[in-house]
Amino acid sequence: MTFPLSFNRGRTVIIHPDEAEDPHALFTELCRIDALEHFRIEQDAEGNISILPPAGGESSYQNTKITAQLDRWAEQDGQGKSFESNVLFLLPDGSKRSPDASWVSNERLKTISRKERREFLPLVPEFVIELKSPTDSFSRLQLKMQDWIRNGVLLGWLIHPDKQTVLVYRKGSSEPQTITMREDPNTLLPADGPVRGFVLDLKHVWLGLDQL
Repeated sequence: MTFPLSFNRGRTVIIHPDEAEDPHALFTELCRIDALEHFRIEQDAEGNISILPPAGGESSYQNTKITAQLDRWAEQDGQGKSFESNVLFLLPDGSKRSPDASWVSNERLKTISRKERREFLPLVPEFVIELKSPTDSFSRLQLKMQDWIRNGVLLGWLIHPDKQTVLVYRKGSSEPQTITMREDPNTLLPADGPVRGFVLDLKHVWLGLDQL
């Protein structure tokens, strides 16, 4: 399979498989291309494939601060496992998605085999975090959050660092809750639902690489 691809900084490339192509086979083949190994590849329920560029320095730093806190809490809590942005979940609607950070209960992980755990995970995480980078489309991320909830995610946070705002999505709620922290000296965001007890300190996320 060959086709021309070009990437601009911060630009997501979307491939629309034609009717003669198997979109799932095309996705698998794209994942095997060495030139794409540093790109995040996702697929929506309609089979369209998104190839997302690597993160910029500040976004990578911010996400590291988020995933480190979630992992530390998960280890202490002991009831589930945390994942960073390279994981891929195979969702019930046929889409394949990677959140910036996520948490899956041990109970849910036990429902899949050891072999399945070593591959793309065929399950829905209970908790996801998406972090907007400077080049991300916020509206696209909002649609992605809705997809997460539709597929069974119980709690999701969409973090907008430049606006110091978090949209909180919950299973069963028609609209997300907006938490604006720009004028608030408190940088702590407590979780509820499946990860009750987890508290994310957003101080380093808000400061980014400006704290040199």
